[in-house]
Amino acid sequence: MNINLTLIGQTISFAFFVLFCMKFVWPALISVMEEREKKIADGLEAADRADKDLELAQKRATQQLREAKEEAAAIIEQANKRANQIIEEAKGQAVAEGDRLKAAAEAQIEQDVNRAKEELRGKVAALALAGAEKVLGASIDENANSELVNQLAAKL
Repeated sequence: MNINLTLIGQTISFAFFVLFCMKFVWPALISVMEEREKKIADGLEAADRADKDLELAQKRATQQLREAKEEAAAIIEQANKRANQIIEEAKGQAVAEGDRLKAAAEAQIEQDVNRAKEELRGKVAALALAGAEKVLGASIDENANSELVNQLAAKL
């Protein structure tokens, strides 16, 4: 065997092998690599979109949280205003009820005073008649002089 012939045979075999690989194996490998490259590029693009969506969602969440806090503060302020208004209304009602009770008590006192005055007038008239009877020594008819007694009681 000659080295030159072996070398030429191996070169031809290698050339057939390379041609075979270029014709059948290489396009399949290239298509698989291109498909993988496309998947990687799509994955990176999806990751970028996801990052942007996450950032946007965080901004929206922050905005919604701020709006919720503002709304809660407004509701609390409104509730405080309503509570103060209810307290003021209750105070007004209490003052009105107090004034009403005071007026009723004053009217009752006035009635009691008038009743006591009338009773006192009656007693004074009876005492006056009794005193006049003793002074005159004769019995005074109360029915006959009732008009005079009423006038005397009214003056007292």
